[in-house]
Amino acid sequence: MSTVEKKKALREARKHGVRFIQLWFTDILGQIKSISVPASELKAVLEEGMSFDGSSVEGFARIYESDLVVLPDPSTFQILPWAQDGIPVARLICDVVDTDLNPYEGDPRYILKRTLGMLKKKGYTAYVGPELEYFYFSDAHSPQVLDAGGYFDLTPLDVGTELREQTVVALEAMGIRMHASHHEVATSQHELDLRFDEALKMADAIMTSRLVIKQVARQNGVYATFMPKPLRDENGSGMHLHMSLFRGKRNAFFRRKDEHRLSDLAKQFIAGLLKHSEEIVSVTNQWVNSYKRLVPGFEAPAYICWGSRNRSALVRVPFDKPDKEEPRRVELRCPDPACNPYLALAVMLRAGMAGTEKHYKFPDPVELDVYLLSEEERESHGIACLPDSLYAAIEATATSELVKDTFGDALFRKFLENKRIEWDNYRIQVTQYELDKYLPIL
Repeated sequence: MSTVEKKKALREARKHGVRFIQLWFTDILGQIKSISVPASELKAVLEEGMSFDGSSVEGFARIYESDLVVLPDPSTFQILPWAQDGIPVARLICDVVDTDLNPYEGDPRYILKRTLGMLKKKGYTAYVGPELEYFYFSDAHSPQVLDAGGYFDLTPLDVGTELREQTVVALEAMGIRMHASHHEVATSQHELDLRFDEALKMADAIMTSRLVIKQVARQNGVYATFMPKPLRDENGSGMHLHMSLFRGKRNAFFRRKDEHRLSDLAKQFIAGLLKHSEEIVSVTNQWVNSYKRLVPGFEAPAYICWGSRNRSALVRVPFDKPDKEEPRRVELRCPDPACNPYLALAVMLRAGMAGTEKHYKFPDPVELDVYLLSEEERESHGIACLPDSLYAAIEATATSELVKDTFGDALFRKFLENKRIEWDNYRIQVTQYELDKYLPIL
Protein backbone atom coordinates (compact mmCIF):
# COMPACT_ATOMS: atom_id res chain seq x y z
CA MET A 1 0.00 0.00 0.00
CA SER A 2 1.21 3.52 -0.79
CA THR A 3 2.87 5.27 2.16
CA VAL A 4 1.74 8.58 0.68
CA GLU A 5 -1.90 7.44 0.64
CA LYS A 6 -1.64 6.18 4.23
CA LYS A 7 -0.27 9.52 5.41
CA LYS A 8 -3.00 11.34 3.51
CA ALA A 9 -5.71 9.23 5.18
CA LEU A 10 -4.26 9.92 8.63
CA ARG A 11 -4.00 13.63 7.85
CA GLU A 12 -7.60 13.84 6.62
CA ALA A 13 -8.89 11.99 9.67
CA ARG A 14 -7.15 14.47 12.00
CA LYS A 15 -8.21 17.48 9.93
CA HIS A 16 -11.91 16.58 10.05
CA GLY A 17 -11.94 15.33 13.62
CA VAL A 18 -13.03 11.84 12.58
CA ARG A 19 -13.90 9.69 15.59
CA PHE A 20 -14.72 6.38 13.92
CA ILE A 21 -13.69 4.61 10.71
CA GLN A 22 -15.88 1.99 9.08
CA LEU A 23 -13.88 -0.77 7.38
CA TRP A 24 -15.99 -1.92 4.43
CA PHE A 25 -15.61 -5.22 2.61
CA THR A 26 -17.92 -7.29 0.43
CA ASP A 27 -19.27 -10.82 0.65
CA ILE A 28 -19.90 -13.16 -2.27
CA LEU A 29 -23.38 -11.71 -2.84
CA GLY A 30 -22.20 -8.09 -3.03
CA GLN A 31 -23.43 -7.08 0.41
CA ILE A 32 -21.31 -4.53 2.29
CA LYS A 33 -19.93 -5.76 5.59
CA SER A 34 -18.34 -3.35 8.06
CA ILE A 35 -16.13 -3.27 11.12
CA SER A 36 -15.98 0.04 12.99
CA VAL A 37 -12.78 1.14 14.73
CA PRO A 38 -11.97 4.32 16.69
CA ALA A 39 -9.72 6.85 14.97
CA SER A 40 -6.98 6.03 17.48
CA GLU A 41 -6.62 2.63 15.76
CA LEU A 42 -6.38 4.01 12.22
CA LYS A 43 -2.59 3.97 11.92
CA ALA A 44 -2.33 0.38 13.17
CA VAL A 45 -5.21 -0.79 10.95
CA LEU A 46 -3.62 0.78 7.87
CA GLU A 47 -0.42 -1.16 8.56
CA GLU A 48 -1.70 -4.45 9.90
CA GLY A 49 -5.39 -4.67 9.02
CA MET A 50 -8.14 -5.94 11.33
CA SER A 51 -8.81 -9.62 12.05
CA PHE A 52 -12.30 -11.09 11.74
CA ASP A 53 -14.07 -14.44 11.63
CA GLY A 54 -14.35 -15.34 7.96
CA SER A 55 -16.64 -18.31 8.60
CA SER A 56 -19.40 -15.86 9.55
CA VAL A 57 -19.40 -14.16 6.14
CA GLU A 58 -21.25 -15.63 3.14
CA GLY A 59 -18.83 -17.19 0.67
CA PHE A 60 -15.75 -16.85 2.85
CA ALA A 61 -13.68 -19.33 4.88
CA ARG A 62 -14.79 -22.60 6.43
CA ILE A 63 -14.95 -22.89 10.20
CA TYR A 64 -11.51 -24.49 10.55
CA GLU A 65 -9.73 -21.83 8.50
CA SER A 66 -11.76 -18.85 9.62
CA ASP A 67 -9.12 -16.30 10.61
CA LEU A 68 -9.02 -13.58 7.98
CA VAL A 69 -7.99 -9.93 7.90
CA VAL A 70 -9.48 -6.82 6.31
CA LEU A 71 -6.67 -4.63 4.98
CA PRO A 72 -7.75 -1.08 4.05
CA ASP A 73 -7.01 0.46 0.67
CA PRO A 74 -5.91 3.93 1.89
CA SER A 75 -6.84 5.55 -1.43
CA THR A 76 -10.51 4.89 -0.59
CA PHE A 77 -10.57 7.01 2.59
CA GLN A 78 -13.65 9.23 2.53
CA ILE A 79 -15.64 11.16 5.11
CA LEU A 80 -19.22 9.87 5.11
CA PRO A 81 -21.63 12.70 4.17
CA TRP A 82 -23.73 12.05 7.26
CA ALA A 83 -22.62 12.19 10.88
CA GLN A 84 -23.64 9.93 13.73
CA ASP A 85 -24.92 12.17 16.51
CA GLY A 86 -22.78 14.96 15.10
CA ILE A 87 -19.63 12.82 15.21
CA PRO A 88 -17.71 12.65 11.87
CA VAL A 89 -17.31 9.11 10.54
CA ALA A 90 -15.13 7.96 7.65
CA ARG A 91 -14.93 4.78 5.63
CA LEU A 92 -12.15 2.73 4.07
CA ILE A 93 -12.78 0.00 1.49
CA CYS A 94 -10.77 -3.09 2.33
CA ASP A 95 -9.26 -6.11 0.66
CA VAL A 96 -9.65 -9.42 2.46
CA VAL A 97 -6.33 -11.14 3.11
CA ASP A 98 -5.05 -14.09 5.12
CA THR A 99 -3.13 -13.76 8.38
CA ASP A 100 0.12 -13.38 6.39
CA LEU A 101 -1.51 -10.46 4.52
CA ASN A 102 -1.60 -12.42 1.26
CA PRO A 103 -4.70 -11.96 -0.96
CA TYR A 104 -7.61 -14.18 0.02
CA GLU A 105 -8.93 -15.96 -3.06
CA GLY A 106 -12.54 -15.77 -1.89
CA ASP A 107 -12.55 -11.96 -1.82
CA PRO A 108 -14.67 -10.56 -4.69
CA ARG A 109 -12.54 -7.39 -4.84
CA TYR A 110 -9.44 -9.54 -5.29
CA ILE A 111 -11.13 -11.47 -8.11
CA LEU A 112 -11.61 -8.22 -10.01
CA LYS A 113 -8.08 -7.00 -9.18
CA ARG A 114 -6.66 -10.26 -10.52
CA THR A 115 -8.60 -9.86 -13.77
CA LEU A 116 -7.44 -6.26 -14.14
CA GLY A 117 -3.86 -7.42 -13.53
CA MET A 118 -4.20 -9.78 -16.51
CA LEU A 119 -5.44 -6.90 -18.64
CA LYS A 120 -2.57 -4.71 -17.45
CA LYS A 121 -0.05 -7.31 -18.59
CA LYS A 122 -1.56 -7.01 -22.05
CA GLY A 123 -1.19 -3.22 -21.88
CA TYR A 124 -4.85 -2.36 -21.24
CA THR A 125 -6.77 -0.37 -18.64
CA ALA A 126 -10.50 -1.08 -18.36
CA TYR A 127 -12.91 1.83 -17.95
CA VAL A 128 -16.53 1.41 -16.90
CA GLY A 129 -19.59 3.66 -16.67
CA PRO A 130 -22.83 2.32 -15.10
CA GLU A 131 -26.44 3.43 -15.36
CA LEU A 132 -27.81 2.63 -11.91
CA GLU A 133 -31.61 2.21 -11.78
CA TYR A 134 -33.68 1.80 -8.62
CA PHE A 135 -37.09 2.47 -7.06
CA TYR A 136 -38.28 4.69 -4.21
CA PHE A 137 -41.11 3.19 -2.14
CA SER A 138 -42.87 4.37 0.99
CA ASP A 139 -41.34 1.55 3.06
CA ALA A 140 -39.45 -1.73 2.83
CA HIS A 141 -42.50 -3.96 3.25
CA SER A 142 -44.71 -3.12 0.27
CA PRO A 143 -43.99 -1.59 -3.16
CA GLN A 144 -46.08 1.55 -2.66
CA VAL A 145 -44.90 4.08 -5.25
CA LEU A 146 -44.21 7.74 -4.48
CA ASP A 147 -45.00 9.28 -7.86
CA ALA A 148 -46.71 8.75 -11.19
CA GLY A 149 -43.83 10.12 -13.24
CA GLY A 150 -42.38 8.64 -16.41
CA TYR A 151 -39.19 8.83 -18.45
CA PHE A 152 -37.34 12.13 -17.86
CA ASP A 153 -40.42 13.64 -16.20
CA LEU A 154 -39.98 16.74 -14.08
CA THR A 155 -43.35 17.43 -12.52
CA PRO A 156 -44.70 17.94 -9.02
CA LEU A 157 -45.49 14.24 -9.12
CA ASP A 158 -41.78 13.41 -9.32
CA VAL A 159 -41.02 13.65 -5.62
CA GLY A 160 -37.79 11.77 -6.20
CA THR A 161 -36.15 14.82 -7.80
CA GLU A 162 -35.07 16.24 -4.45
CA LEU A 163 -33.95 12.82 -3.25
CA ARG A 164 -31.81 12.38 -6.35
CA GLU A 165 -30.28 15.82 -5.93
CA GLN A 166 -29.44 15.13 -2.28
CA THR A 167 -27.90 11.83 -3.33
CA VAL A 168 -25.77 13.41 -6.06
CA VAL A 169 -24.47 16.02 -3.60
CA ALA A 170 -23.57 13.27 -1.11
CA LEU A 171 -21.83 11.13 -3.73
CA GLU A 172 -19.83 14.00 -5.16
CA ALA A 173 -18.75 14.89 -1.62
CA MET A 174 -17.28 11.38 -1.51
CA GLY A 175 -15.38 11.89 -4.76
CA ILE A 176 -17.79 9.97 -7.02
CA ARG A 177 -18.31 11.87 -10.25
CA MET A 178 -21.81 11.98 -11.70
CA HIS A 179 -22.77 12.20 -15.35
CA ALA A 180 -26.54 12.64 -15.07
CA SER A 181 -29.65 11.69 -13.09
CA HIS A 182 -33.32 11.46 -14.09
CA HIS A 183 -36.65 9.78 -13.60
CA GLU A 184 -36.84 6.41 -15.33
CA VAL A 185 -39.68 4.81 -17.31
CA ALA A 186 -41.54 3.14 -14.46
CA THR A 187 -43.46 4.98 -11.77
CA SER A 188 -41.23 5.84 -8.80
CA GLN A 189 -38.17 4.56 -10.70
CA HIS A 190 -35.00 6.64 -10.97
CA GLU A 191 -31.54 6.49 -12.51
CA LEU A 192 -28.09 7.79 -11.62
CA ASP A 193 -25.38 7.67 -14.28
CA LEU A 194 -21.86 7.61 -12.88
CA ARG A 195 -19.09 9.18 -14.98
CA PHE A 196 -16.78 6.49 -16.33
CA ASP A 197 -13.68 5.55 -14.37
CA GLU A 198 -11.20 2.72 -14.00
CA ALA A 199 -12.96 -0.58 -13.33
CA LEU A 200 -11.84 -1.14 -9.71
CA LYS A 201 -12.69 2.43 -8.73
CA MET A 202 -16.05 2.04 -10.41
CA ALA A 203 -16.88 -1.20 -8.61
CA ASP A 204 -16.07 0.60 -5.35
CA ALA A 205 -18.22 3.52 -6.50
CA ILE A 206 -21.19 1.25 -7.29
CA MET A 207 -21.02 -0.30 -3.83
CA THR A 208 -20.80 3.15 -2.26
CA SER A 209 -23.59 4.59 -4.40
CA ARG A 210 -26.02 1.84 -3.45
CA LEU A 211 -25.44 2.53 0.23
CA VAL A 212 -25.68 6.31 -0.16
CA ILE A 213 -28.91 6.07 -2.19
CA LYS A 214 -30.45 3.95 0.55
CA GLN A 215 -29.13 6.20 3.33
CA VAL A 216 -30.47 9.41 1.76
CA ALA A 217 -33.85 7.74 1.25
CA ARG A 218 -33.93 6.57 4.87
CA GLN A 219 -33.10 10.07 6.11
CA ASN A 220 -36.12 11.30 4.16
CA GLY A 221 -38.45 8.67 5.56
CA VAL A 222 -38.72 6.52 2.42
CA TYR A 223 -37.10 3.34 1.10
CA ALA A 224 -34.85 2.82 -1.93
CA THR A 225 -34.53 -0.64 -3.45
CA PHE A 226 -32.35 -2.23 -6.13
CA MET A 227 -34.65 -5.23 -6.41
CA PRO A 228 -34.61 -5.96 -10.16
CA LYS A 229 -38.39 -6.42 -10.60
CA PRO A 230 -40.50 -5.16 -7.68
CA LEU A 231 -43.58 -4.23 -9.76
CA ARG A 232 -45.25 -6.81 -11.98
CA ASP A 233 -46.53 -4.54 -14.75
CA GLU A 234 -43.67 -2.03 -14.84
CA ASN A 235 -40.14 -2.13 -16.22
CA GLY A 236 -37.57 -3.59 -13.87
CA SER A 237 -34.32 -1.97 -12.80
CA GLY A 238 -31.17 -2.62 -14.78
CA MET A 239 -27.59 -1.49 -14.54
CA HIS A 240 -26.36 -1.05 -18.09
CA LEU A 241 -22.58 -1.18 -18.02
CA HIS A 242 -20.51 0.74 -20.57
CA MET A 243 -16.99 -0.59 -21.07
CA SER A 244 -13.91 0.38 -23.01
CA LEU A 245 -10.25 -0.64 -22.99
CA PHE A 246 -7.55 1.98 -23.18
CA ARG A 247 -3.91 1.53 -24.11
CA GLY A 248 -2.27 4.45 -22.36
CA LYS A 249 -4.38 7.47 -23.26
CA ARG A 250 -5.79 5.96 -26.45
CA ASN A 251 -9.13 4.20 -26.64
CA ALA A 252 -8.34 0.76 -28.05
CA PHE A 253 -12.01 0.27 -29.05
CA PHE A 254 -11.94 3.15 -31.57
CA ARG A 255 -11.17 2.98 -35.29
CA ARG A 256 -12.20 6.00 -37.29
CA LYS A 257 -12.31 4.29 -40.70
CA ASP A 258 -14.64 1.50 -39.58
CA GLU A 259 -18.36 1.97 -40.33
CA HIS A 260 -19.17 1.32 -36.66
CA ARG A 261 -16.07 3.24 -35.50
CA LEU A 262 -14.95 0.02 -33.81
CA SER A 263 -11.50 -1.51 -33.78
CA ASP A 264 -10.95 -5.22 -34.36
CA LEU A 265 -10.29 -5.51 -30.61
CA ALA A 266 -13.71 -4.04 -29.83
CA LYS A 267 -15.45 -6.34 -32.31
CA GLN A 268 -13.85 -9.43 -30.84
CA PHE A 269 -14.64 -8.15 -27.33
CA ILE A 270 -18.32 -7.89 -28.32
CA ALA A 271 -18.17 -11.39 -29.80
CA GLY A 272 -16.79 -12.66 -26.48
CA LEU A 273 -19.58 -11.02 -24.49
CA LEU A 274 -22.20 -12.57 -26.76
CA LYS A 275 -20.66 -16.05 -26.83
CA HIS A 276 -20.28 -16.28 -23.05
CA SER A 277 -23.39 -14.33 -22.04
CA GLU A 278 -25.38 -17.41 -21.00
CA GLU A 279 -22.51 -18.59 -18.79
CA ILE A 280 -22.03 -15.29 -16.93
CA VAL A 281 -25.65 -14.16 -16.52
CA SER A 282 -26.01 -15.89 -13.14
CA VAL A 283 -23.28 -13.49 -11.96
CA THR A 284 -24.58 -10.32 -13.60
CA ASN A 285 -28.15 -11.27 -12.62
CA GLN A 286 -27.77 -13.35 -9.49
CA TRP A 287 -31.22 -13.41 -7.89
CA VAL A 288 -34.43 -15.37 -8.54
CA ASN A 289 -36.14 -12.03 -9.06
CA SER A 290 -33.59 -11.00 -11.71
CA TYR A 291 -35.29 -13.25 -14.25
CA LYS A 292 -38.67 -11.60 -13.73
CA ARG A 293 -37.00 -8.55 -15.34
CA LEU A 294 -35.30 -10.37 -18.23
CA VAL A 295 -38.47 -10.93 -20.23
CA PRO A 296 -39.52 -9.40 -23.56
CA GLY A 297 -41.67 -6.29 -23.54
CA PHE A 298 -40.19 -4.43 -20.58
CA GLU A 299 -37.09 -2.91 -22.20
CA ALA A 300 -34.89 -5.65 -20.76
CA PRO A 301 -32.56 -7.47 -23.17
CA ALA A 302 -33.45 -11.15 -23.28
CA TYR A 303 -32.01 -11.90 -26.73
CA ILE A 304 -28.33 -12.45 -27.54
CA CYS A 305 -27.38 -10.05 -30.30
CA TRP A 306 -25.81 -6.62 -30.75
CA GLY A 307 -26.70 -3.38 -32.48
CA SER A 308 -25.98 0.34 -32.47
CA ARG A 309 -29.40 1.94 -32.18
CA ASN A 310 -31.18 -1.21 -31.05
CA ARG A 311 -32.21 -1.04 -27.40
CA SER A 312 -33.69 -4.55 -27.56
CA ALA A 313 -30.20 -5.99 -28.11
CA LEU A 314 -28.10 -7.50 -25.34
CA VAL A 315 -25.04 -5.52 -26.42
CA ARG A 316 -25.29 -2.02 -27.80
CA VAL A 317 -22.65 0.27 -29.27
CA PRO A 318 -23.91 3.80 -28.59
CA PHE A 319 -23.40 5.96 -31.68
CA ASP A 320 -23.27 9.32 -29.93
CA LYS A 321 -20.29 11.47 -30.98
CA PRO A 322 -19.24 8.81 -33.52
CA ASP A 323 -16.04 10.54 -34.62
CA LYS A 324 -14.70 11.16 -31.13
CA GLU A 325 -12.31 8.57 -29.77
CA GLU A 326 -12.90 8.77 -26.02
CA PRO A 327 -16.66 7.93 -25.95
CA ARG A 328 -16.40 4.78 -28.12
CA ARG A 329 -17.60 2.01 -25.87
CA VAL A 330 -19.55 -1.23 -25.58
CA GLU A 331 -22.71 -1.40 -23.46
CA LEU A 332 -23.87 -4.67 -21.87
CA ARG A 333 -27.54 -4.21 -20.99
CA CYS A 334 -28.48 -7.32 -19.00
CA PRO A 335 -26.82 -6.69 -15.57
CA ASP A 336 -29.06 -5.50 -12.79
CA PRO A 337 -28.14 -3.19 -9.90
CA ALA A 338 -28.38 -5.96 -7.29
CA CYS A 339 -25.38 -7.89 -8.63
CA ASN A 340 -21.96 -8.06 -7.01
CA PRO A 341 -20.13 -5.47 -9.15
CA TYR A 342 -16.68 -6.92 -8.47
CA LEU A 343 -17.64 -10.37 -9.70
CA ALA A 344 -19.85 -9.07 -12.51
CA LEU A 345 -17.14 -6.83 -13.95
CA ALA A 346 -14.58 -9.62 -13.62
CA VAL A 347 -16.60 -12.13 -15.68
CA MET A 348 -17.68 -9.50 -18.20
CA LEU A 349 -14.09 -8.43 -18.85
CA ARG A 350 -12.90 -12.03 -19.02
CA ALA A 351 -15.68 -12.88 -21.49
CA GLY A 352 -14.75 -9.93 -23.70
CA MET A 353 -11.07 -10.74 -23.53
CA ALA A 354 -11.74 -14.38 -24.43
CA GLY A 355 -13.14 -13.05 -27.69
CA THR A 356 -9.96 -11.06 -28.37
CA GLU A 357 -7.63 -13.92 -27.42
CA LYS A 358 -9.45 -16.60 -29.41
CA HIS A 359 -10.50 -14.30 -32.27
CA TYR A 360 -14.20 -15.08 -32.13
CA LYS A 361 -16.20 -14.29 -35.24
CA PHE A 362 -17.89 -10.91 -35.06
CA PRO A 363 -21.60 -11.34 -35.87
CA ASP A 364 -23.61 -8.94 -38.00
CA PRO A 365 -25.55 -6.28 -36.10
CA VAL A 366 -29.29 -6.62 -35.56
CA GLU A 367 -31.11 -3.30 -35.85
CA LEU A 368 -34.64 -4.75 -35.80
CA ASP A 369 -36.83 -4.71 -32.72
CA VAL A 370 -36.12 -8.27 -31.63
CA TYR A 371 -39.20 -8.33 -29.41
CA LEU A 372 -41.39 -8.10 -32.52
CA LEU A 373 -39.73 -11.01 -34.33
CA SER A 374 -41.30 -14.47 -34.33
CA GLU A 375 -39.35 -17.42 -32.98
CA GLU A 376 -38.68 -18.57 -36.55
CA GLU A 377 -37.40 -15.11 -37.52
CA ARG A 378 -35.08 -15.00 -34.52
CA GLU A 379 -33.73 -18.42 -35.42
CA SER A 380 -33.11 -17.30 -38.98
CA HIS A 381 -31.03 -14.41 -37.62
CA GLY A 382 -29.18 -16.75 -35.26
CA ILE A 383 -30.53 -14.97 -32.16
CA ALA A 384 -30.58 -17.12 -29.02
CA CYS A 385 -32.18 -16.21 -25.70
CA LEU A 386 -30.66 -15.72 -22.27
CA PRO A 387 -31.61 -18.26 -19.58
CA ASP A 388 -35.15 -17.60 -18.39
CA SER A 389 -34.67 -18.56 -14.74
CA LEU A 390 -31.99 -18.59 -12.09
CA TYR A 391 -31.95 -22.39 -12.33
CA ALA A 392 -31.18 -22.34 -16.05
CA ALA A 393 -28.54 -19.65 -15.50
CA ILE A 394 -26.86 -21.67 -12.73
CA GLU A 395 -26.70 -24.75 -14.93
CA ALA A 396 -25.04 -22.72 -17.70
CA THR A 397 -22.49 -21.34 -15.22
CA ALA A 398 -21.79 -24.77 -13.72
CA THR A 399 -20.16 -25.95 -16.98
CA SER A 400 -18.33 -22.67 -17.65
CA GLU A 401 -14.55 -22.93 -17.68
CA LEU A 402 -14.41 -19.16 -18.10
CA VAL A 403 -16.28 -18.41 -14.85
CA LYS A 404 -14.42 -21.16 -13.00
CA ASP A 405 -11.07 -19.77 -14.12
CA THR A 406 -12.14 -16.23 -13.20
CA PHE A 407 -13.37 -17.15 -9.72
CA GLY A 408 -10.98 -19.95 -8.81
CA ASP A 409 -12.18 -23.37 -7.67
CA ALA A 410 -13.24 -22.50 -4.11
CA LEU A 411 -15.27 -19.38 -4.89
CA PHE A 412 -16.76 -21.05 -7.97
CA ARG A 413 -18.08 -23.94 -5.86
CA LYS A 414 -19.35 -21.62 -3.14
CA PHE A 415 -21.16 -19.37 -5.62
CA LEU A 416 -22.94 -22.30 -7.27
CA GLU A 417 -23.82 -23.77 -3.89
CA ASN A 418 -25.32 -20.48 -2.70
CA LYS A 419 -27.37 -19.97 -5.86
CA ARG A 420 -28.67 -23.56 -5.85
CA ILE A 421 -29.83 -23.14 -2.26
CA GLU A 422 -31.63 -19.93 -3.26
CA TRP A 423 -33.35 -21.72 -6.14
CA ASP A 424 -34.39 -24.64 -3.95
CA ASN A 425 -35.81 -22.27 -1.34
CA TYR A 426 -37.72 -20.41 -4.05
CA ARG A 427 -39.18 -23.40 -5.88
CA ILE A 428 -40.88 -24.85 -2.79
CA GLN A 429 -42.85 -21.65 -2.18
CA VAL A 430 -46.59 -21.67 -2.81
CA THR A 431 -47.41 -18.28 -4.31
CA GLN A 432 -50.59 -16.24 -4.19
CA TYR A 433 -50.85 -16.76 -7.95
CA GLU A 434 -51.10 -20.54 -7.46
CA LEU A 435 -53.65 -20.20 -4.68
CA ASP A 436 -55.81 -17.83 -6.72
CA LYS A 437 -55.63 -19.94 -9.88
CA TYR A 438 -55.69 -23.52 -8.68
CA LEU A 439 -57.35 -23.70 -5.27
CA PRO A 440 -60.88 -22.94 -6.57
CA ILE A 441 -60.71 -25.50 -9.40
CA LEU A 442 -58.45 -28.36 -8.32
